[in-house]
Amino acid sequence: MKVALFYHSLVSDWNHGNAHFLRGIARELQRRGHEVRIFEPACGWSLSHLLREQGNLPIEDFHRAYPGLWSTFYELETLDLDRALDGIDLAIVHEWNDPELVRRIGAHHKSARRYRLFFHDTHHRCATAAQSMAAYDLTGYDGVLAYGRAVRDVYLARGWSERVWVWHEAADTRLFHPIANQPKEGDLVWIGNWGDEERTEELREFLVEPIRSLRIKARFYGVRYPPEALEEIRAAGIDYGGWLANFRVPEVFARFRLTAHIPRRPYVASLPGIPTIRLFEALASAIPLVCAPWPDSENLFAPGRDYLVATSGAEMTRLVRQLLEDEPTARALAAHGRETILKRHTCAHRVDELLEIVDSLNRELGSAERWDAL
Repeated sequence: MKVALFYHSLVSDWNHGNAHFLRGIARELQRRGHEVRIFEPACGWSLSHLLREQGNLPIEDFHRAYPGLWSTFYELETLDLDRALDGIDLAIVHEWNDPELVRRIGAHHKSARRYRLFFHDTHHRCATAAQSMAAYDLTGYDGVLAYGRAVRDVYLARGWSERVWVWHEAADTRLFHPIANQPKEGDLVWIGNWGDEERTEELREFLVEPIRSLRIKARFYGVRYPPEALEEIRAAGIDYGGWLANFRVPEVFARFRLTAHIPRRPYVASLPGIPTIRLFEALASAIPLVCAPWPDSENLFAPGRDYLVATSGAEMTRLVRQLLEDEPTARALAAHGRETILKRHTCAHRVDELLEIVDSLNRELGSAERWDAL
């Protein structure tokens, strides 16, 4: 099968967590013998920021870490869709793309109909910026891949698409796995971006203040930290490591004793039940995890066995102390979390689900072609 993926960026994960899942899915498709073409804009926002801040070295490091993954860079004005989609069986267009690209690919599909076409949404904008999302023309698409039931329900309720499938993110377990015998550099590590004021108060309550209170050794990684945030975390005794390439994350997890998941407010208030990909990756790496409150309404995990949940800053302080002092409990928690990932939430599972979605759509539409390549 030949697959075309249109994403904001493959090579840059600067404030672009969708790159994590894209890379894992692309590698799993390739492992199964499928041909994967990945398209990204030549001057994408994420890549531009990465090059401005870090130079070209991260791009070279990316290609060493993912030798089989390459992007085709394009300018929207000159993109030849007939050539890009020639011979393609399946195309997926991510939500973080220019609406004009989304429209043009949909129009191409209307005229060609030689491939299956999905829109892929992995963001909260369907609930928090509905007007801008409504501007996407999805009339030429076979359906939408939504990374949570709550997102699916928004699309169906607003009539943006008649067919919407839940397709959660997952961990690339070829990359995210335990790394043994690493010297510890600290107690708690948190990897996440500060920006947008979507969880500033939660970060203070569930991370900064517990770390300050416990006087443990902690480090934050991420981007879009305003000066006042950097001042605040340093005053609490927290190291700041800046941007961290995602393929380096398992090595960092291995050098700390636990981590935390602090969901952005829209995923608690407006779109419950959707974890970020960082949670999948932490559990896959077998690092003990403590979460700020989020409702696992889709029963993806086993709270209390895969990770601990703190309902307040005081409880977060208590749970962090417990995991640091009770090593057998921490080990058992980490082992159970990794087992859950291996059973249910790997990129291999998601590719299985994707192929089943395509097959079910073919059956629904009465396709005469059996897609033997699947």
